[in-house]
Amino acid sequence: MRRLLVTGGAGFIGANFVRYWCEVHPGDRLIVLDALTYAGNKHNLQSLEKNPNFSFVLGNIGDRALVDRLLISENIDTIIHLAAESHVDRSILEPATFIQTNLVGTFTLLEAFRQYLETAKVVNKALFLHISTDEVYGSLSLTEPAFTETTPYAPNSPYSASKAGSDHLVRAYFHTYGLHTIVTNCSNNYGAFQYPEKLIPLICLNILQGKNLPIYGDGQNVRDWLYVGDNCTAIEAVIERGKPGETYNIGGNNEIKNIDLVNKICILMDELAEIPINPSNQLITYVKDRPGHDFRYAINASKIKNQLGWTPTTTMEDGLRRTVQWYLTNRHWWEALL
Repeated sequence: MRRLLVTGGAGFIGANFVRYWCEVHPGDRLIVLDALTYAGNKHNLQSLEKNPNFSFVLGNIGDRALVDRLLISENIDTIIHLAAESHVDRSILEPATFIQTNLVGTFTLLEAFRQYLETAKVVNKALFLHISTDEVYGSLSLTEPAFTETTPYAPNSPYSASKAGSDHLVRAYFHTYGLHTIVTNCSNNYGAFQYPEKLIPLICLNILQGKNLPIYGDGQNVRDWLYVGDNCTAIEAVIERGKPGETYNIGGNNEIKNIDLVNKICILMDELAEIPINPSNQLITYVKDRPGHDFRYAINASKIKNQLGWTPTTTMEDGLRRTVQWYLTNRHWWEALL
């Protein structure tokens, strides 16, 4: 039986992970700590409210006293650190928030966990799992090989720089203090419960409202897309079989240009939804590129496949259809946010 503290558990990846873990590991105790900033939504966890092994705590990872109390009172042995500011555009406008949450917040958690374990009785199975991003590696050309775990860091936005800094802190706490830490760097996630500022839900909801579909630059930027359910099983594999001190890249094997992805969504929306403008690709509008826009991300996930036996199982076609259908059948969820 594990006793997990999941930070940011009411957010997109966090809520999907918490729901998955409670279903697959019903005997584990799971505490969610979330500040419920704009992208956190307690309704994402509503189905777990009557689960006796689940608890939600409203609070900030930077609140050291609160973190200390939770670690001790719940006898936590595993921290899954998902709390983060994650939108590149917002990081350009408000970089201080990203430094405070992603860098200082991670430091606060690491220090609290390190000092707690000095007297706690869970040292042998204690784990600090830090969920990070492929954006820390910078940008690739079309011909460069995909990111591996040994690719040098080269962050290009305040967001990716703050995540890179937190990754380095996690590594340092393993090498300096012997804290059992692991880092995962995943590609772009998509699926249910994703806040509407992100590309896929933004396109879906704009189509439903007959609004323009904004595409940065010429739309040729390439991303690897990972269905969030696959990321949950990857995190599970890392928790159960990962080696402390290691980094694991998690990818979906789904590289696609932004404009091609948007066109795929348009085709699905034309088929599945009653929309004001059909075909919806008429709404595509090219807008000024954002500063420092990375051209391509690509993940080489062979390490986690070879060492932990994990591979993604969701194709882009299946995952995208399921995602679009979720937003169509859960209007109450996103309408409340808008």
